[in-house]
Amino acid sequence: MVIERWAKPLLEQKLQSFPAVALLGPRQIGTTTLALEIAAAQGGMYLDLERPADANRLSEPDVYLRSKLNDFLVLDEVQRNPQLFPVLRGVIDEQRRVGIRNGSFLLLGSASQELVGAASESLAGRLAFVELTPITPAEAAPTGVDQDQVLIRGGFPDSLLAQSDSTSLQWRQAFIRSFLDREVPMFAPRISTETLSRLWQMIAHSSGGLLNSANLAGSLGISNPTIDRYLDLLSELGMIRLLRPWSTNVGKRVVKSPKVFIRDTGIAHALLGIATLDELRGHPVIGSSFESLVIESVITSISTNLTSTSWEPYFYRTSNGAEIDLVLTKGGKPEIAIEVKNSSTPKLTRGFHTALQDLDITRAYVVYSGTERYIMQHGVEAISLIDLQNTLRIA
Repeated sequence: MVIERWAKPLLEQKLQSFPAVALLGPRQIGTTTLALEIAAAQGGMYLDLERPADANRLSEPDVYLRSKLNDFLVLDEVQRNPQLFPVLRGVIDEQRRVGIRNGSFLLLGSASQELVGAASESLAGRLAFVELTPITPAEAAPTGVDQDQVLIRGGFPDSLLAQSDSTSLQWRQAFIRSFLDREVPMFAPRISTETLSRLWQMIAHSSGGLLNSANLAGSLGISNPTIDRYLDLLSELGMIRLLRPWSTNVGKRVVKSPKVFIRDTGIAHALLGIATLDELRGHPVIGSSFESLVIESVITSISTNLTSTSWEPYFYRTSNGAEIDLVLTKGGKPEIAIEVKNSSTPKLTRGFHTALQDLDITRAYVVYSGTERYIMQHGVEAISLIDLQNTLRIA
């Protein structure tokens, strides 16, 4: 079964506009599969820098890359050889001198700070970034995979499309072990994987809540700067999201702390030992899991919008109870409010309507577990997650 990824048209668009594009995402999210599709269409070559034979081809990268001036190259695991970036800059400039403008290099790797920083510095003006996120309900729907399956298993392809829930859970448990044993030492060799594992589980229990770094540090017996490093690592490697509060020019006493989410609901459920949808429905995290799925899916929709990728996500909460789960801004102005209700009969709170007035937002949705699309009080539209995703992707 092949699920068309919404990032693909955006990736193709970026390749037409930039000499190099970095496709970023956690291991096993599907970056290599997507890159091979692009390479096959382009008649290009794929090199995996984890393979000794491919790494040896780049033992003299300047010579090798200049011999491929007219070719399309995919370079996987580029974080293993950051010395490539200055060489790529020279090769790209040479291509420009001979009339080759764009779409020569597709770089694959994780979104680690070291990789993004090194690539951005060396390839300024020559490189665009595209993030590949977990598969969302709207991406999966055309293949017959329903939203509940995405919710319980998450959006990593091998987990989502596994033969059974138990096989899916085993895959995610193995992924978590591999992440702690392999990924973390690669990017942060001084970090305690045991402590990071405990932190990850703590976040899974409170996903969607306000971040309290001091409480987390105290529970784990580590310092505040150390907990910040751990959170940064999980964020950079695509495991958690820190959703910032909107506070500009509101004139209200707003919450200053970000919300913290496990980005993939399947990973969160594996950390919590939740194996099936029935188990999830009886678990206290069901509401926060649905909210996480909605927020990540909406962010995927706006980030793969081909006409406008300038949307920015926030949440809004004040001390007097005004609150919006997700606020989408454009040009520094709140434009869209999204409330999440894991219910087939959603009801809106006074705090939500107060928040709409605070931010002067007239376009508002409540995402609920039903499928009918209808208008509620004050013009708020009740909508399914899949319908909202498809709406925002072309907004």
